[in-house]
Amino acid sequence: MRVFLSCFAIGCALLQMQASLPGFGALAATLTISMVLAALGLRFAPARALLLGVVALACGWVWAAGFAHWRLSDALPAAWEGRDVEIAGVISSLPQPFERGVRFEFAVDTRLTPGAAIPQHLLLSWYGGFGAGEMQTVAPVRAGERWRLTVRLRKPHGGANPHGFDYEAWLLERGIRATGYVRPGSARQEGLGNVRLDGFVWSAGSVIDRSREVIRARLQAALADAPYAGVIVALAVGDQRAIDSSDWELFTRTGVGHLMSISGLHVTMIASLGAWLVFALWRRSEPLMLWLPAPKAAAAAAVLTALLYCLLAGWGVPAQRTLYMIGVAAWAIWRGWFGAGSRVLAIALGLVCLLDPWAPLSAGFWLSFGAVALLLMAGNTRHASTHWFTTAVRAQLAITLGLTPLTLALFGQVSLAGPLANAVAIPVVSFIVTPLALAAALAPVDAVAALAHWVVEWLMAYLDWLNGFEWAVWQRAEPPLWAVLLAIAGALWCLIPWPLAWRIQGVAWMMPLVLLPAPRPAAGNLWLTVLDVGQGLAIVARTANHALLYDAGPRYSPDADSGNRVVVPFLRGAGVNRLDGMVITHDDNDHSGGAQSVLRAVPTDWLATSLNAGHPVREAAATSHRCTAGQHWDWDGVRFEVLHPQEGDYQAEVPKRDNALSCVMRLTAHGRSVLLTADIEADVEARMTAGALAGNTALASEVMIAPHHGSKTSSTPGFLQAVQPGMIIIPVGYRNRFRHPAPDVLQRYRQSTASILRTDADGAVTLRFAAAAIEVETYRSSRARYWHAR
Repeated sequence: MRVFLSCFAIGCALLQMQASLPGFGALAATLTISMVLAALGLRFAPARALLLGVVALACGWVWAAGFAHWRLSDALPAAWEGRDVEIAGVISSLPQPFERGVRFEFAVDTRLTPGAAIPQHLLLSWYGGFGAGEMQTVAPVRAGERWRLTVRLRKPHGGANPHGFDYEAWLLERGIRATGYVRPGSARQEGLGNVRLDGFVWSAGSVIDRSREVIRARLQAALADAPYAGVIVALAVGDQRAIDSSDWELFTRTGVGHLMSISGLHVTMIASLGAWLVFALWRRSEPLMLWLPAPKAAAAAAVLTALLYCLLAGWGVPAQRTLYMIGVAAWAIWRGWFGAGSRVLAIALGLVCLLDPWAPLSAGFWLSFGAVALLLMAGNTRHASTHWFTTAVRAQLAITLGLTPLTLALFGQVSLAGPLANAVAIPVVSFIVTPLALAAALAPVDAVAALAHWVVEWLMAYLDWLNGFEWAVWQRAEPPLWAVLLAIAGALWCLIPWPLAWRIQGVAWMMPLVLLPAPRPAAGNLWLTVLDVGQGLAIVARTANHALLYDAGPRYSPDADSGNRVVVPFLRGAGVNRLDGMVITHDDNDHSGGAQSVLRAVPTDWLATSLNAGHPVREAAATSHRCTAGQHWDWDGVRFEVLHPQEGDYQAEVPKRDNALSCVMRLTAHGRSVLLTADIEADVEARMTAGALAGNTALASEVMIAPHHGSKTSSTPGFLQAVQPGMIIIPVGYRNRFRHPAPDVLQRYRQSTASILRTDADGAVTLRFAAAAIEVETYRSSRARYWHAR
C-alpha cells in the first residue's frame, strides 16, 4: 500500500512538470497498458511490487492529467479579454482589503452579457478612484453576498522569472481561471450598475467564509492598531495576508514561518484537546459507554474538531495532511487495526494528491510531509534514554538535517538560527498563542486577544535578537536537482540507526550541495537578464566577479514591489549575494519602485541615478552619485558606458522631465553591445543620434532594450537607424493600461528585420555574450508548463 500510494503521488507530481498535457488518446493508452501490467503483477509475484509501482505512477499521471484537462477547459476566450461584461454571482472567499480597494474571489452563476463566455471562478479587484470617465467608490463587500457586477477580465497571467513565484500555478490550483477588476458599470445608460442582490447566499462555503470574516473583524477590532494583530488573525482563521511583509521576512530568516499559519502541529493540538474533553466526559456516562466505547468517541471527536479547525483555517495543505492522518488513525481505532505510522502517512499522501493533484506544486506539501516522515524516522530510532528533552532535541535535529536540502532548493536559504528559534517558538505558538487566539475568536473578551498579542510581542523580540546575528541565515545559489537529491539521500543515511562510522558517510553526499559554486560567466563574458516585472524595467548584468542592477521595477502596493517579489529572489537564486553597483535611471515608479527593497536586502556598493539628492532611494544607499554621460569602467573585460544624460541636463533652467533624464548605458563584451535605454523619448533620441553622427557617441548595438517600453513617443526611425539592433527586447506588462508597445512602433521594429522578444509573452530574457555568439534564453520556453500563458 505504501509503495502504491507513494508512486501515485509521484505520478501526480511528474505531470505538473510537463510543458503540455498528454492527449486523451495517450491517456487511454496509458490506462490500457497499466491494466495489463496490473494483471501481470497479480500473476508474477517476484515482479509484483515493481509492476504495481509502475501502475500506480501511471494512475497518478492519468488522474492529474484528467483533472488538468477539466480545469483548463473552463477558460476565458481571447475575444472576451479586456471587454466589459456584466455577471452575477457570489463572493466566495475572505475579502482582502488593500491600499486602493478590495480583492475577492467570485463564483459566477449568471452571465448577463449576451454570449459572454466567462469562467465560473474569478479573482476580482475593486479599485477606488477615477475610472471609465467617473469616480468609482468601492462598496463594502462581505463573503457570501450575491452581486451583479460589471467587470473587465483577462486570462491568468503572472511574471515568469527564474527562482520566482509561479502566480499562474497558484491560480490554477485554486481553480481561478480569469482575473480582472470591477468597472463603474452601466448605471448611466440602463439604470444598472454594481448592485448587491442578496446579503447572504446560504451554502457551506458561504457559512465558513462569513464566519472567518466575522472572527477576523472581531480580532482586528480587539487589537486595533497592535503591530502583530495580523499574526493573531493568521493563527485563528488562516489569513496569512494579514501579516506584514517585514514580519514574514523575519519569520523566514529565523525558520519559524511554518508556525505563523495553521500548521499540522496546531491542528493536531486542537484535535487532541477535543478528543481529551470528549473522552473525559464520555467515560463518566454509563449509558454512553455501553452505546459506544470512550476511545471510539474520542477518535470521532478528534476528527470532527480537526475538520472544523481546518475549514476555519482556510484548508491549507499542512492542515489537510494532518486531518487525513487523524482520520486514518481514528478509522484504525474504530476498526481495531493499528498500522505503522508510515502507512498512515502514505494514506494521507494519497488522499491529498487524489483530492488536489496540484498539491505537489506547493512548497508546504513537501515540507509538511517531509517533516512528518523525518519525525517518524527519529521516533523509530531505539535509544536507551527516553527523557522528553532528549527526544525533542533528537526530533529537531532530524528535521533540521533532513529538510535542509529541500529548504535550500525551494527558498535559496537556510535559517541557521532556526533550531534555536523553533525551540522557543514551537511551544509558545502551539500551546500558548494559538489556544489564546482561538479563545479570543470564540469569546468576545478583548483581554484574551491582548494577552495573546503580548506573548507574540515577547516572541518577536526574541526572534529579532536571533536575526541580528550575521550567521542567522545561510544563503546560496539554487542548487542543481542532482545535488539536492544526493543531499537528501545523505541526510536520510545519517538518520538511519546504524553505527556512527556508517552514518557519517552521509555527510559526504551532502558536500556538493554546500561546496558547488554558483554558475557565473567566464572572464570577458557578460550575462544579462531582463526580468519580467510587468509594466516596468529591471535588468541584472553579471560578469565573472561583478553584478550590476539596472532599474528595480515597480512598486505594486505598500508591502509588495518587484524588488522583494522578483529581483531579490532572482539574485539569491543566481548566487549574487552582493551588488557592485545599482543604476536607477529616473523617478518613475515602474523603474524605481523596487529599489529600496533591494537596497535593504542586498549589500550594494554604490548607486548611480538621476534622482534628486533627497530622494528616499538615494537616502537608502550607502554611496550615491549622478549618472552622467562619459562615465565608464571595465569589469572582468566587459565595458560599461553611460551615454546620457549630459551634465548640463541637470542644470537646465527648465527642469527636464523624468523620462528625459533617464540614464542610458551601453555594455560591450567581445565586441558585441547591448543598449539599455530606460524611458528616453524622441527628443533625447534625436540628441543622441546627432551625437552619434558627429562621432561623439557610439550607438550601434546588437541588442537594444526598447525605449519607454515601445511607446509611440519613442523608437524614432532615425534612432533605430543609428542603433541598427539585430534584436529588440520589449519590457512590457501583459495587457497594460498604456497599450505598450504602440502598434506603429511595433511595425517599425518588424520592418527593421530585428528579432523581437517581449517579457509579457516570453518571460524573463537572458542573454549570454560569449566570444562565439550571443546565446538567448527565454524563461517561458526553457521552463514551460502546461498552464503557462503562451
